Order: sequence, then structure tokens, then C-alpha cells
Amino acid sequence: MKLGSLTVVVSWLHVCGISTASGLFNELNGPGLSHGSLLRQRREYLLKGARIKPRKVKDNPKYLNPQTEKYAVNGTAIPDVDFDIGESYAGLLPVSDLPGERRQLYFWYFPAASANATDAITIWLNGGPGCSSLEGLLQENGPFTWQYGTFKPVDNPYSWHHLTDMLWVDQPVGTGFSVGDANVTSQGDVAAQFLGFFKNFIELFGFHGRKVYLTGESYAGMFVPYIAHAMLEAENPRLYNLDGIMLYDPTLATRAVERELFAYSTYEAWSKLFAFNDTFSAYVRDRAAACGYTDYIGEHFVFPPRGTMPPVESDCDLYMEIGNNAFITNPCWNPYHLATTCPNLWDVLGAPGAFDYLPAGASIYFDRPDMKKAINAPPTANWTQCTDTSVFVNGTDQTAAAGLWSSQTVLPGVIERVARAVIGQGEMDYTILPNATLFAIQNMTWGGAQGFQAPPDGDFYVPPDETLSAGSGIMGKTRTERGLTFVEVKLCGHMVPQYQPSAAFRHLEYLLGRVDSLESREPFTVDIPVLG
Repeated sequence: MKLGSLTVVVSWLHVCGISTASGLFNELNGPGLSHGSLLRQRREYLLKGARIKPRKVKDNPKYLNPQTEKYAVNGTAIPDVDFDIGESYAGLLPVSDLPGERRQLYFWYFPAASANATDAITIWLNGGPGCSSLEGLLQENGPFTWQYGTFKPVDNPYSWHHLTDMLWVDQPVGTGFSVGDANVTSQGDVAAQFLGFFKNFIELFGFHGRKVYLTGESYAGMFVPYIAHAMLEAENPRLYNLDGIMLYDPTLATRAVERELFAYSTYEAWSKLFAFNDTFSAYVRDRAAACGYTDYIGEHFVFPPRGTMPPVESDCDLYMEIGNNAFITNPCWNPYHLATTCPNLWDVLGAPGAFDYLPAGASIYFDRPDMKKAINAPPTANWTQCTDTSVFVNGTDQTAAAGLWSSQTVLPGVIERVARAVIGQGEMDYTILPNATLFAIQNMTWGGAQGFQAPPDGDFYVPPDETLSAGSGIMGKTRTERGLTFVEVKLCGHMVPQYQPSAAFRHLEYLLGRVDSLESREPFTVDIPVLG
């Protein structure tokens, strides 16, 4: 999901690295396999996956009635998808009850696919601001997925709708398929319009009183906490029964914190992937010291924190200097996932990496007339993954402009009032730097104390999948204090559910209260339908 503030390239997106190993696995990293049997098993999985049969779905739609009928999606008629995606509903709903309200948000809703799923509604929001949540549905955590460079859409075994009802929403107005004149100026406005939309959604489907979980990534680090705060302040559990939130690689603080402060230390950690020469490496090291970042980190990035952090200066612009030079050594360099190399792969959403790219003769999947018709989208809409026009009046989120970042305003109170709050971070993200997210937490006060009192030192464990369709074993470090869980994910870039779908699936199980800890060695709570 693109960030509008990046100016060095048209867009910076993503690709995921896959790790294989020779020899024997240990007990925490799957079954003991020789190198030869590992490769044979992997080949058999890929071949069998290519022959996968359409999964069986329920014959009787659960929520089809005269009120919802016009939103119903034919699961057997999704373009290029050769299986039934199951029951779902999509379309536009207004952001208020005002007569003639023309501002409407687009949604795509999937009831839970498993009889053992949690009776709750989990909402997913992409960031931007102005990036469509359909990107999240198609390439992160939805029922079917179409990844870069792949031939066609396939079933997603780690779709979140195996655990909970799922709702993907294009918001604010001006994003994706949502319609109307954008008129929001602040996060308060965004939250008010979202609550108006969600009220209409709840009443349409009769979901009063259901538990609600808000999740999202990137600029959703602003959207989700402010929407969550508004839901809690409404004190109306029949409509807004919020129980938890989860943020991935979130915008929580200033640009100086999220990019500048840890730019050199991130480069240093992944220097072999940047492949800079010794002269430039020494230059950026000295620049980080001259800008005061090296001493600042040593003084203030500690556990427990020593008090409120002083402001971080941002005029050095070391972050962009490193990024610009990364394109010299690797023309396909991708700040959304540092392990990406050439070639740029075709992406049906038109943004496979550092640059927008669409081969001659190809089209944007969600902008195709047949796709719009299939999912009840406005036929005249021009869908793009991220809008070129600001969703805020005059191009400015006044909340951010005033320095009212969520970590210093509403997020602490939300953490204190929900059952669980999770912040996840991909370790190979160069858009929101991993230590920057943790630093923002260390500068935040909730539950009667500031920050974590000790660094994340717990082993985040993902149960094994013997077909090796996604990573398993010890996949990062985690820590929970006073209702907030932080987890860093290995081999993962900005979009955690895309790059490490099994890890994100485990995160969701924890958020929903289905496992007690991210350190748990228990298996997944539902069967993963990897091979249909």
C-alpha cells in the first residue's frame, strides 16, 4: 500500500522473500526432512496446488434476504477466478442518515467460512491515506489472492474469514470505489463518517451487538485509533461493540521518528542488501552521527524509558539519501520489502514494486468493467490502488499537521479500554522503520506507565504447515505489557499479511482471544485448507 509522501519514485510497493533450508529442521521449525525430501515435498505441493479443486461452499446463503439481496455477490462469477469464493456482499453505503447523502463508502463483506469461527466482525483498512482496502483483500488477507507475477487468482488458505466475519472498506471518501465529494479535514471527520457508514452496515445486516475488531496497516495507524476512540466514546455497544485493534507497520509518530532517526541503523542491519561501497557506507554512518541520531538513539531508545523523548530533528533527510542511492545498486529496490531485486513483476493492481508497472495489453483488475459488475462497484468509477487526489480538503490531514499523532493522543486510551491491542511490524520494511515503531511505543504512556519496561524478548511462534506454503517456527520477537502486544515479524516487509500470511493469521487468532499468547505452541485453532 503506497504512501503518498514518498517523492523519490512514482510508488514504492512490495515482494516477499522465501526462506528454505537444507539439512534437518529442529522441532520448532517443522518436521525433520532431508534436503532432498524437502525439495520433493515442495515440488509436490506446487504441482498439487496447480490442480486444486474449487472448494465446497454452503448452498444456502446465511445472510441473503430482501434487504441484502442487491448487495449479494455471485461467488462463481468473479472474473478469472475458477472456483466459488463463497457467500459475500458488496456495494455502497452512505456515511450518514441525511436525506440524499451522496458520500458513500464501498465495502466487500465475507461471512466467516468456518463453523468454528468467532462470532465477530473484523474490519480491515488500508492506509495511504487514500489507498483501497481491496488491495488488502486481494493480496493480503482475503478469500482469494492474486500475487505479483502469478498466472491467476488462487484460494488463500490464510484468509482471515476462516476465523471471523471480514469487512474490507474503501475509506475515506475519495478512496477506491467510494463516491462523493471528499470533505474531511481531520481524523475526527474521518471517524465520524466511518461510524455513520458502519451504523448503516450493522442495521442492513442486523448485526447489532456483535463484537468488532478494527485492523489495518500504515496510515491506518491514524485511522484505526481515531475510529476506535470514536466508537468507544459513542457508548453504544449495539452498534460499536469494539473489543480489540491491530495495527501493522503503523503511522504513529512524526516523519523524523518513523524515517530519519533509524535510517542509518536500518541500513546497517541490512547493509548487504543495499550493497553500498565502503565510501558511501562510511559517509552515511558519519552523517547519522553528525545529525545527532546516533547519540540520540543511545540516550533515549532504552528499556524502560527515561522519560518523555525530546523532539527529533528531521532536516538531515538521511532517509531519502539512502533510498535514492539504493536505486543505483538495485534498480528494482523496494522500500516495502528490502529483499526485492529485479525484475519488476507484473501486478494486476499495477504496482508490483518501486514503480507503477502494467505490461502492454494488461489491465488493472478492479478497474475492469466485468469485475466492477461482479462486485457491485460503480461502473463509471476509475479504480486505482491509491488515489492521486488527496482525500483531505486542501491536501492536509489537520490532525497530523497539528502533531496530534495517535500514539500521543487517542491510542493509549483505546489500549486501556479494549480487551487486546496488537502492533505488528515487518523487520524488512523501509517505509515505517521497525525500531521507529518500537520507539513510538517507548514514548507512549498507557496503563499507568511509559513504554515497555523491557525489550521484546519472547519468541513469536507460528504453527507448522507441513506443505511449506507459508513460514512457521520462531518468526520474530514479541512482548505484552498492560494490554498492548508488540510483535516483530521475520522476513517480512510493510504488508505483513501478504509477506507472512501464516504469521498474520496467528496474530488474528490472538487478537480474537483464541490463543492466550503469541508465544503459544498450540496449533492453529481452525484447519488451514492449504490444498482444498
